[in-house]
Amino acid sequence: MPVRHRIGLVVTALGVPALIAVMLAVDHYVDLRGQIALGVLAFAILAAVCTRLDPHLRLQAALIVVVATCGEVLASLVWGLYTYRLENVPLFVPPGHALVYLGGLAVAHASAGGERFLVGLAVALVAVWAVAGVLVLPRQDLSGAAAAVLLVLVLLRRSRAHLFAGVFLVVASLELYGTAIGTWAWAKEVPSLGIPQGNPPSGAAVGYVVMEATAVRLAFRLRAVRWRRLAFRVA
Repeated sequence: MPVRHRIGLVVTALGVPALIAVMLAVDHYVDLRGQIALGVLAFAILAAVCTRLDPHLRLQAALIVVVATCGEVLASLVWGLYTYRLENVPLFVPPGHALVYLGGLAVAHASAGGERFLVGLAVALVAVWAVAGVLVLPRQDLSGAAAAVLLVLVLLRRSRAHLFAGVFLVVASLELYGTAIGTWAWAKEVPSLGIPQGNPPSGAAVGYVVMEATAVRLAFRLRAVRWRRLAFRVA
């Protein structure tokens, strides 16, 4: 991998979480209008980043925005799994999901040659976090532990495990930061199930994995449909 490309990946891997952390910090002091302004900024940043991506990855990022919007509405507003500070879904959150995904990919690609180490690090961290949530932390986190088991299985069995590991590292840092400053808070128990969960749960990254997998699958299907149409026209 060229040195310039590796440096670009490292800058993205570090810059995306830092940028989102700054936006979360600003959100703590603004009203709804300020959130809308942050949302417009987030979409502008995502658009600027996407101009440098290949079309397929650009499509994945766009689909993640769509999938994340639906997921946030269902998980937060309908189910009540977690609640944002203004009890809405801030406009910057859907593009933020896409930026987190791209940041996680950058982490994974920047670690080229060390994929096993990256996966091992992610497995170790989520395992320690899950055990601590059950035995040590003040808020028992049984739901997080269950989700963490699923995440570990994904990390150990999937061919794209290093990509999921990169996403987990970015998600974990932002989840801890976002809940610490009060941008959002997870319910003490899973609504309707009564299962204790942490703030944040150790397995919170599972939602990102599901969104990523859904967006990637949709992107491949849409691309396949496009190629079939082009082949039909040529024929």
